[in-house]
Amino acid sequence: MYGWFEAGWVRLRVRDLSLPGLPPELDGLRIAHLSDFHLGPPSRGVRAVERAVDWVAERQPDLVCITGDLLSRPRAEGQLLALLAKLPHPYVVLGNHDHAISRDPFSRPVELGRLEHGTLLLDAAVEVEERSARVEIAGVDPRTWLEKRSSGFADSDAGLRILLCHFPRALETVPVGRWHLILAGHLHAGQIVLPYGFGKLLLAHPGAKYTEGVFEREGTVMHVSPGLGTTFVPFRFFARPEATELVLRSR
Repeated sequence: MYGWFEAGWVRLRVRDLSLPGLPPELDGLRIAHLSDFHLGPPSRGVRAVERAVDWVAERQPDLVCITGDLLSRPRAEGQLLALLAKLPHPYVVLGNHDHAISRDPFSRPVELGRLEHGTLLLDAAVEVEERSARVEIAGVDPRTWLEKRSSGFADSDAGLRILLCHFPRALETVPVGRWHLILAGHLHAGQIVLPYGFGKLLLAHPGAKYTEGVFEREGTVMHVSPGLGTTFVPFRFFARPEATELVLRSR
């Protein structure tokens, strides 16, 4: 079946991303953005995840960021940790499926409170140095988001400020000017999509505004990953899984 095939037909994409206010020394910084593994249930999405992780490991980007929904079943925790161990130090947030906050009958809650390799950001921020510039990486706990509570990040004057949030609507809620870049996932590019004329119908999220790609609001740029795994059904139609390397460019 085509939908089963497409679920493992991962696109490995390198994409230039222009950011207002990016310090010149960070021009060309490479960020790998992965999302929505959904490990656990049977799906060719596992193949997509494995290929994506190997590709990122080969390319050795400056930063690796992963934006949630890593596990749909606790039994896949060992598999997840083994995959993360292949990557240059990943910065990770969780998604709603990691806590089984979903209508998906195949999801089970997972207690992933730490990582053996990488940094799990639960309403927390860290600073790293890249090319002699300070870079802030902050992550939203999905439970905070779903309960509509504030993540409460303090102001920062880092040269590049990145927010990891599983939910793309973060673009509409963050303070103007606080973040240069938001990385999100959640929507799987629609996962089951029916093209028509000059548009397409998203069966899972017909009203979604930010399904995949690049969006901008008042100087903040957001990249929404199409993700790698599947939910509800182990198929994708006209919504290929993708691993993306973002090459930052000064504007």
